Amino acid sequence: TLLSYGQDKRWKRKLVAMADVQPHHQVLDLACGTGDITFLLAGELGRHGKATGVDITPEMVERARRKALHEPRVHFETGDICQLSFPDASFDRITVGYGVRNVPEIPRLLDEVFRLLKPGGLFLSLDFGKPEGRLYRRAYLGYLGAAGSALGWLLHRDPDVYGYIAESIKHYPGQIGVREMMEAAGFADCRFVNFL
Repeated sequence: TLLSYGQDKRWKRKLVAMADVQPHHQVLDLACGTGDITFLLAGELGRHGKATGVDITPEMVERARRKALHEPRVHFETGDICQLSFPDASFDRITVGYGVRNVPEIPRLLDEVFRLLKPGGLFLSLDFGKPEGRLYRRAYLGYLGAAGSALGWLLHRDPDVYGYIAESIKHYPGQIGVREMMEAAGFADCRFVNFL
């Protein structure tokens, strides 16, 4: 939130609006953290819909579960988002916030998402972009590296908590590369929206 000057919450709401969740949908939120996107998705569901959040970090899942005590349409579990136990074609919508960039093998994640989506389902990913212009990219990564390290030190006494973001973007294929990977995995109508 601090790195985005408060825009993070707006971007998450926009992601959920783009998902066009219907009351009967079954929704999966990958790399859910403490459940921000999962709860927004659940707010779009009727009594028969369900939002499931999965994260690899047990502490994050535990925090999300505490927040969900009185929300019957939400379920959280710990798991590897590249290898889940749900049956094929289980979900109408799958989202991921800031997670695609952090998996070891993006094609493996995309194959898993493709397996889990129902025919006609939607996959939406919110993540940092990768500017095409060399000068803009250098300034962008410089800002994220410096500001992330400073915030990590101030908030957690560890500059790597957020400082890793810039480093992870250097090796990330960015929005164009991910779109191409999605097309190669069999997804149709792949596109991206830049928020900044």
